[in-house]
Amino acid sequence: MLRRLASHVGLTRPYRFERTIAVLVALVLGIAALAATWRYGLAAELMPGLRRSWYFAYLASLLVLGIVCARWPRVTMVVLSLAAIEIGLGFGSVAMTRHDLADSDLMPANAPREVERVWHPLLQATNLPTVKGSRGIHRVDSQGLRGRERSAAELRDRTVVAVFGGSTTEDLAVDDGETWAERLEGLLGRDRFAVLNHGVTANSTVQIVIRTAFYQQAYGILPDCAVYYVGGTDIASSHIRDLDPGFATYQTPRLVDALEVRRVERLLPQVSPLVRLLGRLAAFAFDTARAPPAPEGRASVEPDRALEAIFLRNVRSISSINRERGIATLWIGEIFDFASLVGSSGRRDMWGPHLRAGDLQALLSRLNSLLQHEAATLGDTYIALDGKQFSPDDFADGEHFSAKGAARFASLIAPRVAEVCRKRERPARP
Repeated sequence: MLRRLASHVGLTRPYRFERTIAVLVALVLGIAALAATWRYGLAAELMPGLRRSWYFAYLASLLVLGIVCARWPRVTMVVLSLAAIEIGLGFGSVAMTRHDLADSDLMPANAPREVERVWHPLLQATNLPTVKGSRGIHRVDSQGLRGRERSAAELRDRTVVAVFGGSTTEDLAVDDGETWAERLEGLLGRDRFAVLNHGVTANSTVQIVIRTAFYQQAYGILPDCAVYYVGGTDIASSHIRDLDPGFATYQTPRLVDALEVRRVERLLPQVSPLVRLLGRLAAFAFDTARAPPAPEGRASVEPDRALEAIFLRNVRSISSINRERGIATLWIGEIFDFASLVGSSGRRDMWGPHLRAGDLQALLSRLNSLLQHEAATLGDTYIALDGKQFSPDDFADGEHFSAKGAARFASLIAPRVAEVCRKRERPARP
């Protein structure tokens, strides 16, 4: 047995050291992959059937095949070259993202997508309902809203509260049943109120204007009240030179890749970093929706008047739409654990292309003040919150609420939401 093994790797007469070299290369590649896995904690919570587990199985298969085919050097050369490329792209891209040299990596995900999304011609991306076969880990109803399925009959008997925002409203850091929208519904009384979560990750007020204008109705019912938790995604576009009024300079086109809705990437095997890279290159070369170039500008703690004007224009547009429909509008400026965002090791220094994390507190606080003043001018309701009302463990990552934080946030806004929604005259519904 040992003699046969030695013969296979070229260590018996006549010596075939090209086989030995091939086996050594395979072993070195395997050791390098294991070292990188340990260094970046990539095996944590690895489960069979997930894309990352298939990636590791794919690499192991290539390395074993390289050893098995050692008798045929040309075949081994091709197999091990492919293995080296796959290891380099997978682990190398992870290293680059961990050291803030790239925005995303090519390593297959270690978990299913939180929410499955598809491309949308107006919004760039929208949620795919769970009921239609989505494999996302969070529940999405038939209207594309995070939460359980409803019916028109159920909503007609309740005061409907629609909540809009980005990832901090969609609340992907917490499990189903623990989002602040669901907690709010419980506090208001599920027998009298229904809170529908229209939040979608990475949406700014540009997308929220569109959602309000065209997609506010759910199950054929318009809401009685609409709550907007906004500011963070907008402020990320601070100090971009010649900022487009629809954020088309950067934020809006970036949604296609940020929310992973390119068809070419979905159609290609996710197990191979090389295939994923080729898919991205093909998309960037031929897809109509191009990835935005790095926008020009400079980082500054000074207010960005152009961005503030766009933000307030969007606020007025949303308020006007709701007023025309007889819907009460409530505004809440986003709050973060700024110390965590700035001080945690491993976090990026930049919040946006030209916004330093250290400048975020000052600029977002100013934006929230402008929002409060504008809400008063429009006759809308502003719910003022103080970051001191929250502790670091109320946040999962300094930005998104933990389950504890979502419950606290809901408890702080519930009294005012109940007051505003109850005191208005509900229009007759068909």
